[in-house]
Amino acid sequence: MACPCEVLLRTDSEGDARQLASLAFDEAQRIERKFSRYREDNIVAAINGSGGRPVTLDPETAQLLRYADSCFALSDGLFDVTSGILRRAWRFDGGEFTPDTAQIESLLLLVGWNHARLDDCTLTLLPGMEIDLGGLGKEYAVDRVCRLLQDASDVGAMVNFGGDIAVVDAADPGEAWVVGLADPESPDRPIGDIELSRGAITTSGVSYRHCYVNGRRLGHILDPRTGWPVAEPPRSVTVVGDFCMEAGMLTTLAMLQGSEAERFLSGQGVTFHCHW
Repeated sequence: MACPCEVLLRTDSEGDARQLASLAFDEAQRIERKFSRYREDNIVAAINGSGGRPVTLDPETAQLLRYADSCFALSDGLFDVTSGILRRAWRFDGGEFTPDTAQIESLLLLVGWNHARLDDCTLTLLPGMEIDLGGLGKEYAVDRVCRLLQDASDVGAMVNFGGDIAVVDAADPGEAWVVGLADPESPDRPIGDIELSRGAITTSGVSYRHCYVNGRRLGHILDPRTGWPVAEPPRSVTVVGDFCMEAGMLTTLAMLQGSEAERFLSGQGVTFHCHW
């Protein structure tokens, strides 16, 4: 998943730990194989190469896309799994960059989940459109692994895939897992922590992937309505939720709100932390 992944297990049994870790590893690999946009042999590749033809979906993919559809509607189009194609117009390597405005405008014609047609078991995109489940896949994998661990054992566990975290239960009765919050400019320096007895926590930020346009620093999170990076977003946003997918959606939407991120999250009734 292009990030460090770990599973912490509260058990004295090496056998149990190995069995549960193997279960987690296999599920994470399965999800990455199935939903990564970097592969040419999975359902995402079939959808992106469909050329406007309907693609038959398995139940799991259909469920994930229905969730994406709900996110699109609830966010008034800000959370859009078709917007990943805009990455072709940008390079976020920390250097000076001159965007091609004509390319951005042409790519915007291929962005808009409202142009997709999702039925019970088929998805049809306009020719040239693509989906990118990067904003959902890792969070989905965390929730799935937690569910499998919970069904397989009563061992307390924390699943951490690149900072998207969920716990099966507290480490010990009355003792919560402690999740440290890192300074986005200096990852080795903590700026606080959050205790987590159940549920999930996710973080999104723009510190590591950015560019400079006419000397102005721009982060990698793109507004699907304009094709340009969101203006004045927080350096990082952390949200606590019941599930990783829920928390992940809120962190993404908060980043897309730019300078209004804290106001947006305050209206959601969730625990959060914004670092500017």
